[in-house]
This record gives sequence, C-alpha cells and structure tokens, in this order.
Amino acid sequence: MTGYVILVDFLLKPGSKAEFRRAIDVNARASCATERGCSRFDVVEPQGEPDRILLYEIYDDRAAFEEHLKTPHLAAFEAASNHLVTKKTVIAGDLVCEGSRE
Repeated sequence: MTGYVILVDFLLKPGSKAEFRRAIDVNARASCATERGCSRFDVVEPQGEPDRILLYEIYDDRAAFEEHLKTPHLAAFEAASNHLVTKKTVIAGDLVCEGSRE
C-alpha cells in the first residue's frame, strides 16, 4: 500500500476538548464518507493529556489531500474549532509499510 499520511497534533485550551471533539468527529466522518481519496481519518486522545488531540489521516496521494483542504466540512471544522486551539503541528509523510491484520 502507498499513501500520503498527515499527522496533526492539536494542543487545546484547557476544558475545550468536548467541544473540539464534536467538531473534529464530524470532519473525520465526512472526510472518509465523502472523499474518494481519503482512506483513513483517526482521532486519537493521548492518555494522560486531556488538552491534546492527534489526527492520523491517509490519502491516496498529495492531490487527494489538497482536495480535502477545499472541502466544506473542513472549512466548517476550522470555523468551529480555531478558537479552541493553542498550537497545531502538521507533519506530512509517505506511507512506506503498512502493518495490518488484513
């Protein structure tokens, strides 16, 4: 399998996780349901870090990710969540080995 991977690390304002989760969960589900090029969009809550959320996203290629950036559901997520975020780090990479049970 090949793919274009996006890792996003959000540090949130204290006490804003529930509101942020509502917005990101909608975005994650919409991305997988409506974008042909999005094969995975996971939302992760690191243990012991209540104000941090991680995203793990896999797209067919960079072009599919660029299309994701233009979607209405991403724009809605950003409008609903930007005020909740104190720091956002994005890392892009290539999927070179997939460990899977399939």
